[in-house]
Amino acid sequence: MPEGTVPPPPIDRATLAGLLARSDAAGWRRLVLHLLLLAATGAIVWQARRTPWLWPAMLAHGVVLIFLFAPLHETIHRTAFAMRAVNEAAAFLLGCLILLPREYFRAFHFAHHRFTQDPANDPELARPKPATLRQYLWVVSGIPYWIAQARLVVGQALGRTPERFYKDDRQRRAVVREARIMLAIYAGVAVASLAAGSPAALLLWVVPALLGQPFLRMYLLAEHTLCPLVPDMLENTRTTYTNGLVRFLAWNMPFHAEHHAYPSVPFHALPRVNALIRDRLKVTAPGYAAVQADILCSVSR
Repeated sequence: MPEGTVPPPPIDRATLAGLLARSDAAGWRRLVLHLLLLAATGAIVWQARRTPWLWPAMLAHGVVLIFLFAPLHETIHRTAFAMRAVNEAAAFLLGCLILLPREYFRAFHFAHHRFTQDPANDPELARPKPATLRQYLWVVSGIPYWIAQARLVVGQALGRTPERFYKDDRQRRAVVREARIMLAIYAGVAVASLAAGSPAALLLWVVPALLGQPFLRMYLLAEHTLCPLVPDMLENTRTTYTNGLVRFLAWNMPFHAEHHAYPSVPFHALPRVNALIRDRLKVTAPGYAAVQADILCSVSR
């Protein structure tokens, strides 16, 4: 793969300045709406806990819960809110909910942006994309994600940070400290749940997260799978045109080529970026079902 990246398509300076503007109002509006939807699905789960509707309710709740990945992603870019401290606090809390530590994820994700689709340096390519149907189903199940993340956080809490994408020892220490705090929080929730004899954590958090993870895995597979291993962000990243509910839950990240071309543009401005550069996009899909169908056609049986 050639070194460097291809510059994004030109947008005039005044227009770009408007696109880059961060907004506390936009960030809070989207986050509050996402959390209100989460509260509503959680209430349905709790009301259904002694009925046959419990599992469907937990599935719906789990999808909303696991897509807190989207505001986590936005806050580690520090573009969800204008205030840096709000981004940092929200990223920590969101990361705790889905077992994805803020400090680690920022280092990992920024390396992914810097080396998108570079097999030697993109950390997302450290594990090969599924090449067989069995591998696809295993990845989509979410089980390998939970195993890897549990090992990762425990290892970090023990001081293990072997990844090469950290900037310096200070960042490594922050990763270790955050992992220890997260494990303490999880232990506290477990002890409190056992002491109270309450199934709330299982019904409203743990089981729904397991049920919702496959939907996030399919969503994430659509971002770069089957895209060329080239430095052009409009060619190595897929934009997926989808419905309003998915765009809401994913905080406009289906406009993913736009995000990679302009990673400092906040989520709420990505539809405007799409309108400006749509004709230049090289890999698009009409929906996530279409992407999964293409992936399934590409794997061996």
